Amino acid sequence: MPIDYAKLKNWSFPDVEHRYELRDTILYALGLGCGSDPTDEEELRFVYEDGIRVLPSMAVVLGYPGFWLKNPQTGVDWKKVLHGEQGLILHRPLPASGTVIGRTRVTEIIDKGAEKGALLFSERQVIDKQSGDRLCTLTSTTVLRGDGGFGGASGPAPEPHRLPERQPDISLDLPTLPQAGLIYRLSGDYNPLHADPAVAIAAGFPRPILHGLCTFGVAGRAVLRVSCDNDQRRLESFRVRFSAPVFPGETIRTEIWRDGKTVSFRARVLERDIVVLNNGYATLAG
Repeated sequence: MPIDYAKLKNWSFPDVEHRYELRDTILYALGLGCGSDPTDEEELRFVYEDGIRVLPSMAVVLGYPGFWLKNPQTGVDWKKVLHGEQGLILHRPLPASGTVIGRTRVTEIIDKGAEKGALLFSERQVIDKQSGDRLCTLTSTTVLRGDGGFGGASGPAPEPHRLPERQPDISLDLPTLPQAGLIYRLSGDYNPLHADPAVAIAAGFPRPILHGLCTFGVAGRAVLRVSCDNDQRRLESFRVRFSAPVFPGETIRTEIWRDGKTVSFRARVLERDIVVLNNGYATLAG
């Protein structure tokens, strides 16, 4: 049965109240590999409570509505869903602890045809409960591979950011831990694909893969360190397209181009020489 455009477009999301502590902030950073060199003072800023800094990418785990597309009422073939793109706009630096409200809505659905599936665009506002201040806006593109041809609008998808044609200005290699998926899942994404070997094999992978949003965060670490001197206040936005999975234990090289306040980037896995994040785009403050 084809999806109901109006029903999905107007899907009602309850507000998600999310309280997190300093421990959660540190655990998120550990999941991205921060502190792998415990003598690196730059890394310790994100995993040690004395003067702690918060990784901007932690926004993706705040006020998360859960895997709502698995709800049968959506009509979506959830087993054929892929995370296509993820974006983040920061309005204020994230506090190290607090209570936030996550407010999600579907912004559009594009029908690519029965053979090509559909694209679902969503947005989540993360709001500080106490002050009412908006902390960040998250945007996401989800590929519904099994739900095209429902008769909806068939306009073109937004063009991805074009990377410069010159060689990268700088790159940074960051290793992931063999147990990275087991740590990262404690920040809220308990999909067994990232922990259970049997589930991973059934999905066509030789072993559990890393969460795409963990890879997103590792690239965010690289951009923050190279372009912002690890000052989270200098990063305004960050967006990327997912292109291939990462296996825990692999090394992610983030290749970066700097053009004033604009940063372009992509990420590849060194062990397999494959691009895993592409068309990356970030903007800097000041």
